[in-house]
Amino acid sequence: MSDPTRPQGPKIISIANQKGGVGKTTTTINLAAALVELGLRVLVVDLDPQGNASTGLGIDMEDRVHTTYDLLLGEVDLKNVVLATDFENLLIVSATVDLSSADIELISNEKRSFLLHDALRQTAMDVYALDYILIDCPPSLNLLTVNAMIASHSVLVPLQSEFFALEGLSQLMLTIREVRQTGNPGLRIEGVVMTMHDGRNNLSQQVEQDARDNLGDIVFKTRIPRNVRVSEAPSFAMPVLSYDETSKGAVAYRQLAEELVENNAVVRA
Repeated sequence: MSDPTRPQGPKIISIANQKGGVGKTTTTINLAAALVELGLRVLVVDLDPQGNASTGLGIDMEDRVHTTYDLLLGEVDLKNVVLATDFENLLIVSATVDLSSADIELISNEKRSFLLHDALRQTAMDVYALDYILIDCPPSLNLLTVNAMIASHSVLVPLQSEFFALEGLSQLMLTIREVRQTGNPGLRIEGVVMTMHDGRNNLSQQVEQDARDNLGDIVFKTRIPRNVRVSEAPSFAMPVLSYDETSKGAVAYRQLAEELVENNAVVRA
């Protein structure tokens, strides 16, 4: 159970956008790896039934005996749910397609929207001494995403540099507002990060400018470029920071991690 007398734990961030293909999982994996490079301890919670974050961090399907679904229900010891990855100080709670039935199976649970919140704040989490928890949300605004937002301190939104990018953002903002009203009044926007950005492309530049004009300072200064190395890395079950540490994508995710940590240092000061 959650204990309000315990000291503040890790910063919990949902990586969310109901639009698919915008770089949620890629951002989760590589931001986590970049934070670890900065000497921090990070847990990735794979809340997408596709389980791509788990695959991208090298967790084989046969090793996913206990998953995020077990974490939500709290019926398995935490030590059996949290898995080590090949990367020091980077842990994961993996996911399988079984998670896709969660909306239906949990609907009768009175605390259905707070299951992840309570799971991530149980005293057994203390042993992991985490600095950040990153939640990779599914590409839909369902019960899983609501669980993630109620569990989180903030939401980080990957925004693809393409036409109509801002249109899909309005529904996400409405969902965040509803979560603030119904279950997590302290939820804030961590920031919007431009992904798959091509500085030579007029459309990418225009989308970025529109985002900055409309959203202001919540748009990260760092932009994630469209980079073949970023696309290749998941097939080798590793972050791009390990796959090609000098690639433009790896450099950008390091800059994003540094900007995130700096922003949080300012907020906490």
